[in-house]
Amino acid sequence: MLKEIRPAVVSFLLLTLLTGIAYPLLVTGISQATMSAKANGSLIVKDGKPVGSSLIGQSFSDPKYFWGRPSATGPVANNAAASSGSNLGPTNPALLDAVKGRVQALRDADPGNTQPVPVDLVTASASGLDPHISPAAAEYQLARVARLRGLMPEAIHKLVAEHTEGRQFGILGEPRVNVLELNLALDAAR
Repeated sequence: MLKEIRPAVVSFLLLTLLTGIAYPLLVTGISQATMSAKANGSLIVKDGKPVGSSLIGQSFSDPKYFWGRPSATGPVANNAAASSGSNLGPTNPALLDAVKGRVQALRDADPGNTQPVPVDLVTASASGLDPHISPAAAEYQLARVARLRGLMPEAIHKLVAEHTEGRQFGILGEPRVNVLELNLALDAAR
């Protein structure tokens, strides 16, 4: 019996050593050596303290800031430990109610804005953690942010343009604006 069990135990221990210890250490070492900032969560640091990650959305409710995409994570918005979509289909009344509520919040924050609301400001992303909005969503909010900060819209438009990322490799995805980075630039502009 020991003759049959010994190879299984040795194989288990060897594979545990290789795949559970050696490989993770190798991958961690390579990532730390070649892309340390990304390997450590793409943290954004302000005044020596981390204020967020460029990869995970942040909640902004103050009208003087740009607002990001709604988060579908619960019970806390933008909870990276609970990444998931809402799983509400297009015919689900709960989705329609949530979108109506989000549109109303945007209208209440900027009553004079009659532009159509960009869809990414009222619908959550698949992960519920999207840190970006479309340039159209930033433009929709621009007048409100400029008015509440007492800044010229042209200055805010310039900041939006500076924080707009293009398509990856020039062809993949859509142009996007990182909301946290844009809001930090707004705070620095004062």
